[in-house]
Amino acid sequence: MFIKKLLVTGFLAVSVLSSNVVLAKASRLSDDQVKQKVIDESIEAYPGTCACPFNTARNGSHCGRRSAWSKEGGYAPVCYKNEITQEMISAWRKEHNA
Repeated sequence: MFIKKLLVTGFLAVSVLSSNVVLAKASRLSDDQVKQKVIDESIEAYPGTCACPFNTARNGSHCGRRSAWSKEGGYAPVCYKNEITQEMISAWRKEHNA
């Protein structure tokens, strides 16, 4: 009886651990999702409202050429997915344990 109970308990523990591994893999962000996270964090880190050309200024107009992204020197926010390298994706995953 004791051995049977031990085997059932062990099986349940392995089942729970296995399902957690499957869930962790299923919840892993795609590279495209990570790229969007990098962009979002970059925009959030900018102290003003016009980090990227597509952002909206306080007066409601599009930032366009007034954006930090459009100007040389100073802040250089990441605004577009094509700017993000595989190394940046790897660094983001490492930093966020994702």
